[in-house]
Order: sequence, then C-alpha cells, then structure tokens
Amino acid sequence: MLSEPRSGRLAAWGNALLAGFVSPDDAVVAIVGEDAVHRVAGLPGETGPVGLSLALGRLRALGATGLRVALPAPGHPLGLSGPPDFNARALEAEEAVVCHGVGLGLVPDVYEAGPEGDVHVEVVWHCLPVREAPPADVPSLGEAERELAEALRDATEVLSRLDVAGSGPVAEAAIDAYRARAERDGEVLAPGYPPRAVRVLALSRRVGLLISVAYGNGHGGAVSASEMAARSEALRPVERTARRAQVAAYNAFVEERERGVR
Repeated sequence: MLSEPRSGRLAAWGNALLAGFVSPDDAVVAIVGEDAVHRVAGLPGETGPVGLSLALGRLRALGATGLRVALPAPGHPLGLSGPPDFNARALEAEEAVVCHGVGLGLVPDVYEAGPEGDVHVEVVWHCLPVREAPPADVPSLGEAERELAEALRDATEVLSRLDVAGSGPVAEAAIDAYRARAERDGEVLAPGYPPRAVRVLALSRRVGLLISVAYGNGHGGAVSASEMAARSEALRPVERTARRAQVAAYNAFVEERERGVR
C-alpha cells in the first residue's frame, strides 16, 4: 500500500529532465524501472505510440514546464482538475500525470504477460486533454508534513489497540522489505527536489508501511467482522493523509518553480 506509483516516477524524473538535472537516457531508465518498456500514445502530432524520451521532448515543445501527480480514489479526486473523461480514466487507473503549462495529462494502461516470477510488463501512457486549473485537495509540503506526523501517531495507536503493531512474521517481513527497498533504491526522489519533499515522501511511505501491516497481519486483535470493519474505518483517514502527502511531495518541484523559488 502506498508503494511508489508509476506516475510518481514519471513526474519526478520527467521534472528532473525538463529542468536539465538528468539526461534523457537516465530519466527513461529511472521511469521504466523494472518494467519492460513504456510508451506514450495520443501525443499531438504523432500517429502512434512513441518512446518516453521522444514523448517528454514533445511535451516540452508543446509548452509543458513540469509534471504533477494525481492519485485519485473513489470519492477523492486527489490531484485532478478535470474534465470528467480524464478524471474517470485516472480514477480507474488510480493514478495519472498532469502537465503544467499545457492542457494535457497522461494515464497509464499496464499490460502483464508471462508466468509468475517472469512477468513481462509493458505500460502505455494515454495522452488526453485536461483542464488547466489548480489540482484538487493537494496540501502544501508544510501542511503535509504536519498532517503526516499526526497520522503516524494515529496509525501507531490503531495498530496497538488492534494488537497488530509490534510482532509477528508478516509485520517483520514488511519492515525488512521496506528497509531493503530503501537501501536498494537509494534516492527517494529525482535530483532537484527540495529536501523537505524527500522527507515528506519518506514519511508517507513509513505511514503506508504501518497501514500495510495493519491490513495484512492476519486478524490481530480484530476477531469479528465488526472489529475488522472498525479497523478499516480507523485507518481510512490515515491512508488518505498519506496519499495527500505523497502527491504533495511529487508535486513540490512544480509548486516551487511556480513560486519562483528556483
């Protein structure tokens, strides 16, 4: 839960490329990650899907000066600005990238093939018109950091109350996996992001880890259907806060450039 979204990688490394902090090759490698290939379909002026390097260059030529992330959920259009068609596609994918400076957005379709352990993943980003307006419900980095500190306390209290906080093989495995990934990934965000954004994103992942433990560590102390429902109800606002902070961190690059910080 709250793992790194593909839209986050695209926005973060796309921003670093647009600002001249990384080369096109380095940006593409970081965005694709463990997937096989990413393409972009529907770009103005193109008759078919194109590679990421060409697509990012074309978006810059069309006027894009930055990329924002949207992580919508039912009843929460986080980071979206319309129109309804784009919002619906983004909600179905549970993520999207919205260009700053040009009315375009990107929504991923993910295709998987192959046996377990050897899955081949291809991603097609569909370029669609968007409304150029402020994104919905995205906090400032300062607000996100304060809300996350409270959410971390709330999540810890909920886990303790439901007897799923401190022990058990599932919890230990989740924590070990988180640490291993953090060591493997190295940079939390792409070059050029402010230190506060890096801190907020890392904290949102910690909160996400606690939520994953709560949902995945068996029944814990919640032995009845009503108690399990109470667990979900208690954790839902914590998860919402973590998602808002995640979007604020990825979008900080554009927000700072808008304010003239860079």
